[in-house]
Amino acid sequence: MMNKKKINKYCIYFVLITGLTACIAMLFPQIRQMIIELTGHILHRKISLYQQWMKGLLSLAMGGIFFFILLSYCSLTASGKIFVHMVKTEIRDCFTEINWRSFTKPILLMFVVYSLGILSLIRADFLYLDDIGRSIVGNRGFFPFSRYVPEFLSIFIHANFQLMDISPLPQLIAIFILAVSSVLLVYVLNNRQITIIGLLASIPLGLSPYMLECLSYRYDAPYMALTVLVSIVPFLFIAYKKAFVFCSVILLLIMWMTYQAASGIYLLITLILCFNKWNSKQETNREIFLFLGRAFLSFCMAMLIFKLFLMRPFNTYVSNAVLPLSQIFSGTLTNFQTYVNTISNDFGLIWKTFIGIIICFFIAKSVYTSVQNRIYSFVASVILLCLLFILSFGAFIVLEHPLYAPRAMYGFGLLLSIISICLATKYNNNFAKIAVLALSWSFFVFAFSYGNALADQKRFANFRIGILMQDLSHLFPDKEDNKIIIQIKNSIGFSPVVRSMAIQYPIIYRLVPQMLMENDAWSNVYFLEYFNYSTTVLQMNMKEGEQFVDFNILDLPIVLKTYYHTIKSDGKRVLVELNKVIK
Repeated sequence: MMNKKKINKYCIYFVLITGLTACIAMLFPQIRQMIIELTGHILHRKISLYQQWMKGLLSLAMGGIFFFILLSYCSLTASGKIFVHMVKTEIRDCFTEINWRSFTKPILLMFVVYSLGILSLIRADFLYLDDIGRSIVGNRGFFPFSRYVPEFLSIFIHANFQLMDISPLPQLIAIFILAVSSVLLVYVLNNRQITIIGLLASIPLGLSPYMLECLSYRYDAPYMALTVLVSIVPFLFIAYKKAFVFCSVILLLIMWMTYQAASGIYLLITLILCFNKWNSKQETNREIFLFLGRAFLSFCMAMLIFKLFLMRPFNTYVSNAVLPLSQIFSGTLTNFQTYVNTISNDFGLIWKTFIGIIICFFIAKSVYTSVQNRIYSFVASVILLCLLFILSFGAFIVLEHPLYAPRAMYGFGLLLSIISICLATKYNNNFAKIAVLALSWSFFVFAFSYGNALADQKRFANFRIGILMQDLSHLFPDKEDNKIIIQIKNSIGFSPVVRSMAIQYPIIYRLVPQMLMENDAWSNVYFLEYFNYSTTVLQMNMKEGEQFVDFNILDLPIVLKTYYHTIKSDGKRVLVELNKVIK
């Protein structure tokens, strides 16, 4: 009887040959076209609908070829088997060395802190942008953005192929992941020691204003938080070269396939570790450069695999296309200037003051505790901070049209957390620790204000929408025969509570959606479909024939004028002019 090893070997050969043949076949246009036609025939859809979807098939085929070649090397060659065995051994040894029980209480502490921080956000019960569509339709829709991990994980979290509103469970999962991330970040940066002061210093990781927008998404929050965790975990294996490289590539691939805004976190931790080792002479320059090379190689490998085989082209409100080589320098500089200006406009005087003090203390600490030449240490710390600031924006810094929404900038919160942890755990200066704790406390307090602002804006928006719906239902009561097209002009602005908060926290204007405004897709869905009005009217900003008609240029008669809005209509086209409010 054929032994078990031979059976496994032949099974591997069969899978490899079959998969390789299928991948090579997909390289031929005739075969791809045949699959497109067959898919359209089976699903009774037009072939053109699948042209865009099938464009990525070539990349997946190439990725399949790459995967099968790698699998062949690891399973069939002697050197590949040795490498796999060594990686498994190093991972097992690393797990054995770590005292996992020591993480329990710190994780519980940070989970409580983050739970309190988003308590008012959960209480607000606010449908945040994408949440509106997901709640109504139940679609996942992560594939077009190359976010394959959320596409599959959402099935398990929601226990269904269709997404349902199960809040606050996803947000609780998210803050648990962030709690683990905070503990591991302190563990990695503080020589495998976890202290209370270090944990409190890590609060910007989970409660920075930018991360708060991520936590506002009741469907997407766990996956955004996951990108932070997978960017930190590889550094648990830092003492094991092969395991570190292997885990870095795998976990960074998960990050790339989840939410690309976290692409700079891994590099931030790498550089700060290299600087600390150099500044204290814990390792030789050669050892530091070898570690830097391994980390950089791992990052590039994961990025190239994602770019070549997994990334789908995307160009709507943001583009994932990299700047042309001729514009790489000028374009990157422009993106960085915009990034700096955005943060400067978002943060109020108090936050800027705390951050400035912490940066000064970090430079002073680097010079004071250095065993290198003090001048070299000063210059190196300044250069390091500049690099960290640039890399906190991740890969977005080199894109043609990067995204500057708060949810895309949470790398800056990680930067503040890293600097704060280094100050709080490796510097016996009480003033520095007070500054670190003051920044964490200010973010903690802001989280409460932000949740309350969402609740107040929701009440304000629902009030204005309720009045508008009542007026529209009186003016156009026929549900079947009188289909109308609605366009919105102006916006309802922000509630008095939000405007008051913006005096000290300007970022609140970017965090809190207005919910009813001109040229905003989600407010259209919210006030029409969520309030069950889209069944009686056509959605706003629709095209008449082939050309879009702006109702503002039409001389539509006024059919109703109230304190809050003016409605103009000719019976079919409706223009709602919302009364302007002071921002």
